[in-house]
Amino acid sequence: MVFKVLVSDKLTNKAIELFKSNPNFDVEMKTGLSEDELVAEIKNYDALVVRSGTKVTKRIIEAGEKLKVIGRAGVGVDNIDCETAKGRGIPVMNVPLGNINSAAEHSIALMLALARNIHKAHMSMLKGEWDRKRFVGVEVKDKTLGIIGIGHVGSIVARIARGLSMNVIGYDAFRSKEELLERGVTKATLDEICRKSDFIVMCLKLVPETRNTLDREQFDIMKEGVRIINAARGGLINEAALAEAIKSGKVAGAAIDVWEKEPPTNSPLVGLENVLMTPHLGASTIEAQERVGTEIAKQIMDALEKGEIINSVNGINTIKEK
Repeated sequence: MVFKVLVSDKLTNKAIELFKSNPNFDVEMKTGLSEDELVAEIKNYDALVVRSGTKVTKRIIEAGEKLKVIGRAGVGVDNIDCETAKGRGIPVMNVPLGNINSAAEHSIALMLALARNIHKAHMSMLKGEWDRKRFVGVEVKDKTLGIIGIGHVGSIVARIARGLSMNVIGYDAFRSKEELLERGVTKATLDEICRKSDFIVMCLKLVPETRNTLDREQFDIMKEGVRIINAARGGLINEAALAEAIKSGKVAGAAIDVWEKEPPTNSPLVGLENVLMTPHLGASTIEAQERVGTEIAKQIMDALEKGEIINSVNGINTIKEK
């Protein structure tokens, strides 16, 4: 039996070649498809592989007459209607560890660039200016870093921050004080993170309970001059509230890699001088892309050939016969 796999977001050549090396799989990569186009296409495929670009809606899943498994080459699955997939007995698998190091490093890179006004200085020099006084920054040494979410990424961020001689505190509703201490983090409440931190880094998944974790109420109690970094998921921060806090001077600056809507054409943060912006680059390293691509390819092949499901995020752990 030959299984047909549709890849609707770009994967590395190594991942595609892994599929092609197995005679039981026929893989096609078709990127940039609209919802209507995917609805028409998906009926012919046994598996769908996506990254963050494709929105796997209820319509698409219900149109998948042969669809047996959905694979996310990465961690977050907020672009996939996991409940509809669950209702149809379709497992949604992700690759939870493939890009964690890249995401953590990007968070640290954003924090350091923000602290030293690197983005502003770069743009100034492109204009032919030489203005050293305007871009005086701050050191991170001995500053307090508040990490919201001490999972895989948050733990790596904490480790790197400790190497920079920062005082690391963390908020995590699902981990004990002892677990955080094992990761070199002092447990704090969300209010304590807001009141004590010089830098705050978001490391949460986006679920209904975490949407707008930082909102006007949180910005109101933050230290004057705090800096905010989000390379986790758009929607964790109320962008309008953050924009207000930046304009008021309460927040000295923000580095944002992920957005409520991508691309962020209507975000109130776009164009603000004290906002460093990147286009969802947290997992965009050669190493991370190779890992998540090859790992999801292996998982899809094992699922369809052997019925082995790992990293299911919607509670379905068997392949349903179509």
